[in-house]
Amino acid sequence: MGEVLGAVVVEPEEAGGVEGYDLVGFGSGIFSQRFHPRLRGFVSSLPRQQGRGRAFVFATSGLPGPRFAPMERLLTGRGFEVAGTFSCRGFDTWAPFRLVGGIRKGRPDAGDLAAAREFAQGLTHAV
Repeated sequence: MGEVLGAVVVEPEEAGGVEGYDLVGFGSGIFSQRFHPRLRGFVSSLPRQQGRGRAFVFATSGLPGPRFAPMERLLTGRGFEVAGTFSCRGFDTWAPFRLVGGIRKGRPDAGDLAAAREFAQGLTHAV
């Protein structure tokens, strides 16, 4: 996604502010059915600002259907318009899966990355 969008990819602690960007992506793996606490904390720490810009949300998850609504609510509460969401399977070692060495080994794979690129291409039209 970063390549397609010509974006800099950073950890939440490295991001500083998000002012001045037309489009900002927020993503992580899913941990106990939630986005990573560092990402949630970063978004929660952003000051509320109307008309901040557009955002998209992405995730990897061992199980189907990550719940985007909580992160979308956080972002809209900070003044973002959410332009889209993307998810794909990812390697998962959550408690019971750890016993068998994890699930979804090798994911995201080439097909997932191609789908991510296609999603990002669609976002270029949203900016």
